[in-house]
This record gives sequence, C-alpha cells and structure tokens, in this order.
Amino acid sequence: MTQKGNIHFEISERKILLRIFDIVSVLLLLYGIGQIFNFDYFKINSQHWVWSIVLALYLTVFATIFELYNLQKASKLETVTQNIILTASVTVLFYLLTPFYTPTLPANRLQILYFFFAINVALFVWRYAYITFISAPRFFKKVLLIGNSEDIEWVVNSLEKSDPNYRVIGYINTGVKKYETDKLIEFDSLSISETVEKHTISEIVVAISKSEEMTAVLNNKLISLLERGVPIKEYTNVYEELNRKVPIQFIADDFYRYFPFSRSNQNKLYLFFHRLMDLFLSVIGLVFGVLISPLIIIGNQLGNRGPLFYKQERVGRNGEPFKIYKLRSMILDAEKKGAQYAQKKDTRITPFGKFLRRTRIDEIPQFINVIKGDMSVIGPRPERPVFVETLSHEIPFYEIRHLVKPGVTGWAQVNAKYGMTQEDAIEKLQYDLYYIKRRSFFLDSKIVLKTLSTIIFFRGQ
Repeated sequence: MTQKGNIHFEISERKILLRIFDIVSVLLLLYGIGQIFNFDYFKINSQHWVWSIVLALYLTVFATIFELYNLQKASKLETVTQNIILTASVTVLFYLLTPFYTPTLPANRLQILYFFFAINVALFVWRYAYITFISAPRFFKKVLLIGNSEDIEWVVNSLEKSDPNYRVIGYINTGVKKYETDKLIEFDSLSISETVEKHTISEIVVAISKSEEMTAVLNNKLISLLERGVPIKEYTNVYEELNRKVPIQFIADDFYRYFPFSRSNQNKLYLFFHRLMDLFLSVIGLVFGVLISPLIIIGNQLGNRGPLFYKQERVGRNGEPFKIYKLRSMILDAEKKGAQYAQKKDTRITPFGKFLRRTRIDEIPQFINVIKGDMSVIGPRPERPVFVETLSHEIPFYEIRHLVKPGVTGWAQVNAKYGMTQEDAIEKLQYDLYYIKRRSFFLDSKIVLKTLSTIIFFRGQ
C-alpha cells in the first residue's frame, strides 16, 4: 500500500475501507447511545448479535444501491450527504419491516427516530473524515507512465478520469516524436531509479503496444525496480482495474492473446444457477408488471393512444435473430423513414413513453423472452440486425458480444451513458467485453444492485 513514505490506497482498499467503517461507525455510535441513554430498541450484546448482522447487511446493500461506494461520488460531500440520507432511510424502513430478525417496535416510538438519526450522524461524520483526509492529495497515488508519445495523452486521460486519487506526474517517452505538455514532467529512462526515489512514485505503468519500444536498458532498470518492491503494471490491466472495461482501442492487434474468456462461460454450475436466477427474477418482474398493469393501461390510453405492446427483431446469442417484446414508448409509424437510433431528446417518444423509459418499465415484457430462453436477465443489450451489421464493420470485435445471451440489463447498461454515436458504441462494447471476460455470481449480483440504483436515480433512456 505504501512506497517509502508515500501513502496511498488502491481502489479495492478504499472500497473495503468505506464498507468496513460505514458498519463500524454506525454500530459504535449505536452502542454508545445504548450505554449512555436508556435506548431499548437496538442493543449490541451476546444475546442480540443477529440484530447487528442484519443491520450491517441492509446497510451494505442499500449503500451500494445508493452509490456510497462510487469513488468518484464518495469524494463529493454534497452528493454523499444526499446518498447517506437515502441509504439510512431505506435501511431503517427495511429494518422495521423484518421484526423476526430485528427488534420488535419499542413502546416509545421516538426511539425509532433516534435510531434513524444515529445512523445518519455516524455515516456523515465518518464520510466527512474520509473526504477530508483519505481523499486529500497526500493520499494520491503518484504514477510514472512509460509509453509512446502518440498514446501518452489518451492514456493519461483514461487513467485519471476514472479515479480521483490517481495522478500521473510524469512520463518516459519511448516513441520517436517528442511529446510536449505543461501538465506532466518528462523523465529520462536512464535515471528512472532516481526519479522513483525523488518523486516517491507509487506505481509505474507501462503502456507500450510495440515490443521494440522496450529497450534492453529500460527493461533491466524496470526489473531492478521490481526487485526492490516498486509496483510495475501493464496499462491494459490498470485500465481494466480502474474502469471495469476492456480497452479494445489499445489492444486491437493482440486481442485474442489478451482476452481470456471467463471460465464461467463453460462452468455448468454457474450456468445452472444463472438460469435459475433468470427464471426467479423474471417471475418477480412479470408479477410486478401485472400488479401495475392498470396504471400502465390508463397511461397508455392517455399518453400513447395506440397499441400497448410491440415486437421487434433483435440479434441474440451466436447471431441468431429473435423477436423482443416491449411496451410501446414511441408514436405510431415512428420508423416510417427507416430504422434509426433513439436520440436523447427524441420527438418520437410519447409523454407516457418517456416515463416508461426512465423507469425501465418498458423493459418488463422482455422477461417473457428470458423465460423462453432468447435472453438472460443480465447480458449485452440486444441490438437490431441492421445496426449490428453496421457496427460490426466499423468496430473491431463487435460480434464477440454475441457469445452470450443478450440481457434485460447488463454491465454496459448500468455504466455507460445513453447515446448512439460510434464512440458510445465502442464504450458499451468495452463494458460488454469486460462482463463476458469476468462474468460471475459476484458480478451478476453487482449488476442487479446497480440496476436498482439506475432506476432509482432515473438514468433510464
């Protein structure tokens, strides 16, 4: 974690730190209140240890949904304060609604209010300390970049954009052309050891796409630093760790060696439970759809004025076409001029259709596709054949996303912004490939939680 006095935390370390101290701060304050005041509702002792475990579980789940572990947002006090209130409110609500595993309601109902305020205060004090100290410049990770002048600016931007505590302070140019910038210091490869010592470098990132750019002298110096304990990482691995997506622009010539597909794609146990999860969540989704169907029907009559459902051809696993079911959110004859992408402020979307898209309610009929086996709950977004054909010619490796079933939600859907430029399609593909590469029970669960967050914060189309 440290390199000769330069203190910094890795992304995984900071997320673990946030999760642990969220729970510890809340339980400590509640324990203190229980000791000082006559607080009967929540007690921490050997008789009621289950109460603390349930509270910690609820707190972790809802803090994830309300993005308290999003590192970019965890450094902003205003955003954190809002998300703390949301997290505490829903945590207390669920805690009250599960009395079998939690305390029965107290005779003095004011204790519930104290319980709610205690959680808010504990989280706020700890998160304020995190923003003030852990997110301070003294904890920034100082990075030295080794790469070609043609790639340096793009690489630096891609790294610093993803992590507010990640700072590239200088570079060693392995290319022929000179790279000029006022933001970074250019270092000499012959004095790299002295540079690491003088600037307390936390990590060296090697972003070299051509092997001939790595000279024998530079390679030997890096090996020497590695033996001394200086972390040296390859850029594509760092990028993937920071951004949770695959940098296809940087590895296009060496993609198949770099891209080991997830073992879960052949793991029968994972595939079995993944299918069970598909069926379970689809049944819940369809039941919810039936319960709100009167509101949907009324809204459709008033705001859409036409058929409620529509079918459309999409590309599924292994490039096989299938018919997708959705609630109609556009005007009739929306594509009389031919197939076209939905835009951010598309005039073809009806007033009620905007609501359906923002809440993702228009996706509910796709659970029928999941039960039929055409789709999964989690996977790449299914696209139309005409768009797939175009994107496959424009973007390298685009068709790899068809190795798994398309999903109602997915890693790209909960991370990438909505847009249909070629740059947006490339970004979504990077997220899709990350999922295909690393799909697992843990990643699937994370996507489900982030989907709930996406719906709550109205980040739908």
